[in-house]
Amino acid sequence: MQALVGRVTDRRVRTFGFNAQADVRATRPTYENGTAQFDVFLQAEGDVIEGMTLPMPGDHNVSNALAAIAVARHLGMDKETIRSALACFGGVNRRFTKVDEVDGVTIIDDYGHHPVEIAAVLKAARQASKGRVIAVHQPHRYTRLSSLFEEFCTCFNEADVVGIAEVYAAGEAPIEGASRDDLVGGLIRHGHRHARAVHGEEDLARLVKEQARPGDIVVCLGAGNISAWAHGLPARLRGQAA
Repeated sequence: MQALVGRVTDRRVRTFGFNAQADVRATRPTYENGTAQFDVFLQAEGDVIEGMTLPMPGDHNVSNALAAIAVARHLGMDKETIRSALACFGGVNRRFTKVDEVDGVTIIDDYGHHPVEIAAVLKAARQASKGRVIAVHQPHRYTRLSSLFEEFCTCFNEADVVGIAEVYAAGEAPIEGASRDDLVGGLIRHGHRHARAVHGEEDLARLVKEQARPGDIVVCLGAGNISAWAHGLPARLRGQAA
């Protein structure tokens, strides 16, 4: 991005991020209890907005907030209004959405179905978790899994345990080498220590019951019906505990 900035000559450019060169930069970020706390250094103004709180974790969410802050300051919004607005932000549905907590295990539903999204979400989960991260992914479309297979095999590195559900076909025909079991095998070949297939909702509940401990986060990822699995998981866990 920095390489592109010099080519823009017909409009003003404002940059944001964690880089020391950014016009709007996050400093001292910390993540706890599902929130992000950080300060914002405003390069052009030589000023700082202290004590920002965003009710969601993750570097990628802080980066998105910085973009909003850059626009807000450009439009003349004062620091207190910006601080209050971000603290009250309700989030986006299916973007690191907390479904429930069962016996100290937090269940998260997220739309992430591209390797870059998945890696960012799991990094956020790692930053937010006091325990381990258990990722459950339902690949969306055989064509996507096939064309990005190597990326899928390495985007789960932040997860301690990975469960892979059957591919959500979305009307597509299967493609050789791009199945649930192929991805499980690829994860294992790439060095993941705990990856396995998930054979439906009941099996998901068994996996979580066997693996999760208080303080862990279970992240259900995908653009198919994995969201329904995530929302049905608390009842299944409580039913197994009964």
